[in-house]
Amino acid sequence: MTDQGPGRRPLPRYTSTSMTLCYFDVFSGISGDMTVGALLDAGADWHTLETALKSLQLDASFRLFKTKRKGMAASKFCVDFTEQKKHRHLPHIEKIINTGELTTKAKTNALAVFQRLAEAEAKAHDVPIEKVHFHEVGAVDSICDIVGACVALDSLGVSEIHCSRINVGGGTVETEHGTLPVPAPATALLLEGRPVYSAGPQTELTTPTGAALLTTLATGFGVMPAMKLKSQGFGAGDKDFPGQANVLRVLIGERTQALEATSVSIIEANIDDSTPQVLAYAMERLLGAGALDVTLTPIYMKKNRPGTMISVITTSERTESLAAIIFSETSTLGLRISQAERRVLARQISEVETSYGKVRIKHNENGSYAPEYDDCRQAATSKGVPLRTVISEANQLFAQQRKSSQQ
Repeated sequence: MTDQGPGRRPLPRYTSTSMTLCYFDVFSGISGDMTVGALLDAGADWHTLETALKSLQLDASFRLFKTKRKGMAASKFCVDFTEQKKHRHLPHIEKIINTGELTTKAKTNALAVFQRLAEAEAKAHDVPIEKVHFHEVGAVDSICDIVGACVALDSLGVSEIHCSRINVGGGTVETEHGTLPVPAPATALLLEGRPVYSAGPQTELTTPTGAALLTTLATGFGVMPAMKLKSQGFGAGDKDFPGQANVLRVLIGERTQALEATSVSIIEANIDDSTPQVLAYAMERLLGAGALDVTLTPIYMKKNRPGTMISVITTSERTESLAAIIFSETSTLGLRISQAERRVLARQISEVETSYGKVRIKHNENGSYAPEYDDCRQAATSKGVPLRTVISEANQLFAQQRKSSQQ
């Protein structure tokens, strides 16, 4: 194994002004040190990371070296320290992070990760959050892993994080609380609403630290978003499994204007005994809770009874919460949930100044555009003019604006 620290390998630094995406491919789980190793392997700046971690004053040193897992080359990040203390409360950890020399973004993200960890631990052990004792994740190496991951992401200029389905592993794991099933209770709480599965060796593949990083920082879970790939990196886990490479892969790229594929859930129910008012309210609640789309379709059911099919498109992590709303707000006793791929053309937002106020326009690279309905509705209501008048003027102004910009 060869040392890959500063001076041994030039690491590129991204300066592009376009949106930089990071996709976590969690086919063999994720831990804090795997995350840091993968991001450094993908091009995060070693000097920036080492300087930030030393500023935490935890009396630790750091190593990065190349190794292999099942023949796959990967980077292993290690934290060397001598402290015996492992138990810390959230305020103590927050003080350590706040006194460190970190960028505002890295500091904010690291604090958010520990806050989420504390909430999960408090719920798992039924204690107030201020009384939560961090055990393994309160140790020096875990603090450095979480802060290091946030610093590395900031070094790469990452604006948005996405993640695959998460392999949690199986079997049991030894913890401060004894032998626990995988995923451990706190890990399971952290992963609620996210797509998970179990494959490979019967051991813990996704740790609480890894789960907290993903569920705090990632904005989407499922297929990889459309992007222009810049680099990839592999972070090595501690063990070398015989059946699969124990590595975490990250892909770094820039968002493109191409069709974007995302994984979605479709929730459906056929209802024949709810009033139109109830269904309309249910639709409002579902959209307000983050559904991507909700439709009500007239159908004929058994015995030729007229009914309504409610269809909801949502991200995987919101499936359970939206299903609960349907059960709560309608009379249905059952739902159909299926997975689908959603393709979305990248859109931009511009503004035009109409006679009735500002109106936002959604448009894409293919030339399609449409005024934002809510803006037009508000303008029409406040000025006492027909809605179609506002829409027509907004369309005309944007067409003129686009024509002028192309000349």
